[in-house]
Amino acid sequence: MQPFSESDEDSPQSTGPARRKRAAPDSDAPGRPDFVTALARGLAVLRCFQPGVRTLGNQELARLTELPKATVSRLTFTLTELGYLRYHADTGRYSPGYGVLALGFGLLAGLEVRELARNAMQQLARKTGGAVALGALDGDAMVYLEAVHGSSALYLRLPVGYRASLGTAMGRAHLAGLPRAQRDALLAGLGQAAPPAAAVARAVDELANEGCCYAVGEWQPGINAVAVPFTAITGEGRFVLSCGGPDTLLPEAELRGRIAGMLRRTAAQLSGPGGA
Repeated sequence: MQPFSESDEDSPQSTGPARRKRAAPDSDAPGRPDFVTALARGLAVLRCFQPGVRTLGNQELARLTELPKATVSRLTFTLTELGYLRYHADTGRYSPGYGVLALGFGLLAGLEVRELARNAMQQLARKTGGAVALGALDGDAMVYLEAVHGSSALYLRLPVGYRASLGTAMGRAHLAGLPRAQRDALLAGLGQAAPPAAAVARAVDELANEGCCYAVGEWQPGINAVAVPFTAITGEGRFVLSCGGPDTLLPEAELRGRIAGMLRRTAAQLSGPGGA
């Protein structure tokens, strides 16, 4: 059985490259004298190694970042020397090094909201039997910062760091919670990868009227999810809390009633005054 996910991104088990290109910043960076383009390009290379992408070659990295292959070769050499990539001589391909792991754990260890949310997420998962996730925007997707599974029937073992598209309940909730100008700018930057305008408009209406956003059988038939954006009481910014699962476990009426109410109350516990 395939693991449940409310995301339409590549499966965590996939070994192929990510579908969406990750263009590197413009080398001119007009009006931004402090912007270090070489650093940005190196980070663009590292960001190609999404969950499920085990190895990539220079040619694939050049295609994903839209950088010249010669530039990519210099970047991968440098990143390998610094321990952020590992080179596999037998295949001529690269995989993330332990330096990336150290950076990731450093971030997670320093996130107060993750520590604050974990107990509440565990309680919510036990009460609903669903998959409860805490996420934040990372470029063109929502990245999982924590995930708790309330039932073994979910077959859900998505790792921290998993990327959920902005078309999921979590992504829609983030978009709906943004000021209109900021939301429009983000959607414009996504181009064809942006969720349908009707889905975004519905999410904005749902958040205004119900305090949460839904995806009912839209990612995959039989899969339901609800999500709530909030501003963390820790001062660390905006996050989204979601709860999802198969409709046999989380039927729509239950999702829109009891579960949505519990999710809103949990998000309110993690928010400052007026922050949910």
